[in-house]
Amino acid sequence: MKANRKFVAIISLATVVILSVAMAKPETKETPQYQNLKVLPKNISSKDLNGIMVDDFQDALGVGCDFCHAASKDGHGLDFVSDVKPEKNISRAMMRMTIGLNKKYFMAKHPLIGSNALVVTCNTCHKGQAFPDGAEPK
Repeated sequence: MKANRKFVAIISLATVVILSVAMAKPETKETPQYQNLKVLPKNISSKDLNGIMVDDFQDALGVGCDFCHAASKDGHGLDFVSDVKPEKNISRAMMRMTIGLNKKYFMAKHPLIGSNALVVTCNTCHKGQAFPDGAEPK
């Protein structure tokens, strides 16, 4: 009789544990929600955003993040949300121009910045320089 009680207790405990684990909500991997994205997709992954910023912009223009992004008001790091620096809006205009050129002249249906399908990219004109030849600010 004691063996039956132990067996029932063990089975009951195992059932409670299994049901608790099964009912627990699985941890969902949330996509970071970046603020103030006006050209890039609002739900862009951090991997894709970093790829665009580093592989596309930094390499094609030969600049660092602080070329477009203002320093944080507290003096630590950069304020990626701020639109204080005009270079940030200029780069948005350049992204729109690049997307437009790929749509109009190369029939790209859904061109995306950072896509390998683009024919015209930042590097097409910049070639590793902040300003294309002849476009140096005065």
